[in-house]
Amino acid sequence: MQKTREKIMRILFLTSAHNSLSQRLWIELGARGHEIRVCVAASGEAMIAAVSREAPDLIVAPMLKIAIPEEVWSRHHCLIVHPGIKGDRGPSSLDWAIANHEKIWGVTILEAADEFDAGPIWASHEFALEADPLAKSSLYRGQVTEAALRGVLEAVARIESGAFRSGSWQPQKLSDVSSQGSPALRGCPRPPMRQADRAIDWRRDKTAMIVRKIRVADSAPGVLGTLLGKTCFLYGAHEEAYLQGPPGKVLARRDGAICIGTVDGAVWISHLKAKDRAEAQEMIRLPQAGIGCEFSDVAPYPAAGIKLPATQVLGPLLRGVPNAPLPIDAPADHRTFREIVYTEEDQVGYLSFDFYNGAMSTSQCYRLRDAFVHARSRPTRVIVLLGGADFWSNGIDLNTIEASADPAAESWRNINAIDDLIFEILNTMSHFVIAGLRGNAGAGGAMLALAGDHVYARSGVVLNPHYRSMGDLYGSEYWTYTLPRRVGQKRALELTLSCRPIGTRAARDMGFLDDAFGEDTGAFEAELRERARRLARDPEFRVMLRKKHERRLDDESVKPLANYRAKELDRMQVNFFGPDPAYHEARRRFVFKGNPPPQAIRAPIRTAVEATSWVLSQRAARAGAGVASVP
Repeated sequence: MQKTREKIMRILFLTSAHNSLSQRLWIELGARGHEIRVCVAASGEAMIAAVSREAPDLIVAPMLKIAIPEEVWSRHHCLIVHPGIKGDRGPSSLDWAIANHEKIWGVTILEAADEFDAGPIWASHEFALEADPLAKSSLYRGQVTEAALRGVLEAVARIESGAFRSGSWQPQKLSDVSSQGSPALRGCPRPPMRQADRAIDWRRDKTAMIVRKIRVADSAPGVLGTLLGKTCFLYGAHEEAYLQGPPGKVLARRDGAICIGTVDGAVWISHLKAKDRAEAQEMIRLPQAGIGCEFSDVAPYPAAGIKLPATQVLGPLLRGVPNAPLPIDAPADHRTFREIVYTEEDQVGYLSFDFYNGAMSTSQCYRLRDAFVHARSRPTRVIVLLGGADFWSNGIDLNTIEASADPAAESWRNINAIDDLIFEILNTMSHFVIAGLRGNAGAGGAMLALAGDHVYARSGVVLNPHYRSMGDLYGSEYWTYTLPRRVGQKRALELTLSCRPIGTRAARDMGFLDDAFGEDTGAFEAELRERARRLARDPEFRVMLRKKHERRLDDESVKPLANYRAKELDRMQVNFFGPDPAYHEARRRFVFKGNPPPQAIRAPIRTAVEATSWVLSQRAARAGAGVASVP
């Protein structure tokens, strides 16, 4: 039922970042008719000003690292989303929950008070934690977000219904929740988790403990340690079942990750962040002398404060460390680090690509393109692109770009690489391609999904199909072809210009998605596999495939794909190489979390990079590369 005007509330979000949780709440509350305003606040003054400007009926703090001023919470209803069970207090709630092997955790919606996390309780929802821990960031984007959503909706409903105003329902004071003989209060105040609490002892800690410690700190702040004499923060831990070696020794490398020996096996570390700026500058000088470039996706420029593939950060220090490649179709019969995995079942090929934080560097795009071409060569009928469990894709890798010797040139290489991947998908005539979004997608990653013939998403996924917030970036990925054909030209412009997140219900209604289903990742994957099997077995499969081929040929005759790409890249070339630095400044703010260091002077190394990749792609297009015949 449509809300009456009287029941609509003006809700102000006070948050330290408009992150995945904040966006999900924005989508769901907006869908219920409420007017939502977002203030990304770094100070109490900013919060006071936002409240004065917006005059909200309710304030919600989805993720706030600083206290709401008394001037605000004493005059307005302020609800805090706290990622902990009842009674839990402190800024490291999830960290301690994972570190302490908690079996049950939760989210509590609290009223703001003079003490942190000590206000009256409006709602609380719990969930089970796995014995094999997820990374903190994965837990936050999954179970924490779902529990927070239920709690906030429950609290808002109590205000809407009039139960709170009438006094028939009142929030529970923390002091009234007895810890004596009651299971309702298991939480307690906890201190901030420090690096001393996270430290790895390679001589004593077993593999499982090391993995847990790193996942507790992923994606922030990371675990501080020393590798090959270099001080770094560690991220992206994966247990290794086969390789073994001395504890603390780097044993192997694979696709940007390094494998380190432990007392009972080995562990892969996918990403590092250099802590010391002087060390980072030394690493910059070595590649410029031609040392260590073979370990990097691009010429390394590992400034401190940028999270990068481990091999790029360590560079020449890894000389002599063997590469340990693993085929994409190798059996998934042991634990190890794998970014791209290909499997087959019932005439369906499943191609999973799980890139850290959904960012796709130049080399990752080309590895995925090669994997897709391999999948297309197989005697299957349907290819399912699965992305990762946390993220489908977020497009080009801004961290790797920022760390390169020439960010403009690397931006150009990266955008052409992802375009080359999408070109192959769009020109697949031998298979139907299904994009299955288990996790969130943004920018070019959202447009990547539209290259599929069918696009499905897990219910609750957040989509950001736009580029403009990154310094007015125009975008490529053939979006000027794929987006209008799904949602129409007018809606395509609205989506790319408004820079707003959209939920799966709205995306399905407008045609961006074909459908959304599954309460969790497991349910989504099960239904997705069933739909893929039905498609592969459809008696009309060859007729449908022929019609797909004919539609592609008709579209090509009206306007070739090469023309869409050329026009998009003309605009991107201005973004990357033109006089307006907006994209580069926005990228630096993003990479350095709003606090970029002084700009380093980088000698330009652009030669023919602006033209080379695109010329090759045009030739491939004219030659019909990637166009397979109907079986």
